[in-house]
Amino acid sequence: MAVVELTGSGLAAADVVAVARGDASVALGASAREQMDASAATVQRALDAPQPVYGVTTGFGSLANVLIPADRREELQRALVRSHAAGMGPPVEREVVRAMMLLRARTLSMGCSGARPLVAERILELLNRGITPVVPEHGSLGASGDLAPLAHCALVLLGEGEAQMRGGVARMPAAAALREAGLDPLTLIAKEGLALINGTDGMLGMLVLAAHDLARLLRVADITAALSVEALLGTDRVFAADLLALRPQPGQQDSGANLRALLAGSQIVASHRHDDDRVQDAYSLRCAPQVAGAARDVLGHADSVADAELRSAIDNPMVMPDGRVESCGNFHGAPLAFACDALAIAVAEVGAIAERRTDRLLDATRSSGLPPFLAPDAGVNCGLMLAQYTQAAMVAENRRLATPASIGSLPTSAMQEDHVSMGWSAARKLRSAIANLARILAIELVCAARAIELRAPLQPAAGTAAAVRALRAADVSGAGPDRWLSPELARAETLVNDGGVLNAVEAAIGRLA
Repeated sequence: MAVVELTGSGLAAADVVAVARGDASVALGASAREQMDASAATVQRALDAPQPVYGVTTGFGSLANVLIPADRREELQRALVRSHAAGMGPPVEREVVRAMMLLRARTLSMGCSGARPLVAERILELLNRGITPVVPEHGSLGASGDLAPLAHCALVLLGEGEAQMRGGVARMPAAAALREAGLDPLTLIAKEGLALINGTDGMLGMLVLAAHDLARLLRVADITAALSVEALLGTDRVFAADLLALRPQPGQQDSGANLRALLAGSQIVASHRHDDDRVQDAYSLRCAPQVAGAARDVLGHADSVADAELRSAIDNPMVMPDGRVESCGNFHGAPLAFACDALAIAVAEVGAIAERRTDRLLDATRSSGLPPFLAPDAGVNCGLMLAQYTQAAMVAENRRLATPASIGSLPTSAMQEDHVSMGWSAARKLRSAIANLARILAIELVCAARAIELRAPLQPAAGTAAAVRALRAADVSGAGPDRWLSPELARAETLVNDGGVLNAVEAAIGRLA
């Protein structure tokens, strides 16, 4: 795997995923080192300036008016990290912590934070040696950035707090983890403690990872929708390119193109194309590309927000090239919080329409001849009845998770920080919603695949047939007497999450939009 280099400019979302999930190595480039050296020199000059400089010669937050004597400024930075490492709750996922560390090093590498190259290099050493700080879930309000989570990361640099080694399960003292890796604790100098904790890196990392996952799930949503359309004897005429072009929403065009490709050549669809007395399909079938397409458009906006943030210097104060050290509000997480909240709404709706299709598949009064709950000998067998219950429970949870976090600002620091973004909370609930969406789509996949097989001897389209084959190859069985269903649903969820079903379909009909 190629080494990800911090050059002192932007970083691609794919690089974040590679480091966070794939353990790709990271290096600090020469240009970034030069920028950081110049920035650190500016901070050293500011120590002797007559006017106070926030976080360098003063306290923090509402203590910004407290001047710090020269002989206590290093102590100030250590105390800041220790005091702000005040999180509680279960540990955040390893991939989130790794993304957060990478993104903090990225901002430092831009030379606007006043930190020495050594600080960024030490963060990268932790990443490359597989040392992951233990970061509790609760503590960030999203302004001034993700203070508490980043402070827990910074604490490990000092040889304090807790960490986990690559492949390890148990927590260990950070000092022991550093010794095992042959690293010395870092001694911070002026501005460096503040530079380590004042950023949007946690919420940005979670947004990047969520967007990566959702891009795959939205293609899977088109697959499961096509399966349901086919199984319910729906029409593909509503997905015609000229019809959809009358409303040129870009996501709708992509989703519609996918549905056309997935249903092309279907014997099942062809069997009722000219002699069906139904005038229209239900909205959950007919409007599939409108809903999934709208979600794609929201994702496009979120991607643009994340891309801008990946090119941004996030800190306070900022060290400018002309020697100024200026306070600003760039740490406020509002852009990310809004994007995460919008995505959570879109995720909830994609799951909700999938559940409506599943319910229709299982209802003998609306399924165009399928047996109740797709069960043989219904009554003795319940078939997939409870799979839809589980799906409905997660749809309900996603509706709760779609409630915006970004409107919930609470003032802190004696009213100095009187409006916060709640971006961390928005990102945390987005991760939960996306995990639920994968399960919701897995259940539609299981139900629609069984229904399609019940349409035999009519054959499905090449794309939908590939999805059914992938499911059966993953040991998810078709129709038959009732059995323990939970393990099969879990295998279907894995197939959705690891790209198995998407890869199988794309191998059969080409890449989906």
